[in-house]
Amino acid sequence: MTISKIGRYDVEKELAQGGMGLIFLARDPYIQRQVVVKVLMYSRMVDDVYREFFQQEAELIAALEHPCIVPIYDFGFHGEQPYIVMRYMSEGTLDDRLAKGELKHTEIAHILRRVADALDAAHLRKIVHRDVKLSNILFDSTGEAFLSDFGIAKSKTVSDDGGDWLVGTPAYMSPEQATGAPVDGRSDVYALGVVLYRLLTGQLPFSSDSTTGLINAHVDLPIPDVRLVKGNIPAAWQEVVAKAMAKEPGDRYATAGDFARDVQEVASGKWYLRKL
Repeated sequence: MTISKIGRYDVEKELAQGGMGLIFLARDPYIQRQVVVKVLMYSRMVDDVYREFFQQEAELIAALEHPCIVPIYDFGFHGEQPYIVMRYMSEGTLDDRLAKGELKHTEIAHILRRVADALDAAHLRKIVHRDVKLSNILFDSTGEAFLSDFGIAKSKTVSDDGGDWLVGTPAYMSPEQATGAPVDGRSDVYALGVVLYRLLTGQLPFSSDSTTGLINAHVDLPIPDVRLVKGNIPAAWQEVVAKAMAKEPGDRYATAGDFARDVQEVASGKWYLRKL
């Protein structure tokens, strides 16, 4: 069945189908602005966990109100199905941008700086994103990066029965997240390290034919050296990636901002001056 209207919003087309919801490009007829409307799938309505995740996303982003996080404009119900209205990011995802060609190191540093600012703001509120990846980093019409999709974020302010589902994207999961152990902001730092690895090399650090194999790789295998993929890359990049993706949270950067500062120093050449 084709949906033509959600709340007051006129649906223009379906953009994507995520793990929990359908995502539409729509227009707000009141102010003639394009928006994105995410609707919880009807099949997920029977599960209290998914309904909680969906409403949690709206509540967390509204509470954060950060300039590097995709903002929410509205929340409502399409029949019994909740929906979220968000800013339309017309330039797509970081996945889309990488598919067009290799990014300059200075571009990578700028993007990671904005994502790190968003994560640090969330972590100060004890919110862990838990799904940092290229497809959750979006670009607006000016080309600026924004972090999106807090649907599975973990917050001490949200009801928690003490159980942990294996939620997130295995290719980016920290060892503690992959094994269901408690997580904090350093788990997002690990995922941001995976993002950096992929931006530098064009591929993920680990791959497997099974989810279990991928999880085991993040838990047990050493971090591949970026220079094995990109032979001409400076050794400093491997130092930064290795620290961000350390197996033990205590060995990683304490904050996403600390990580982003080192990325900036390597990209600008200041890293080597510091080492002298």
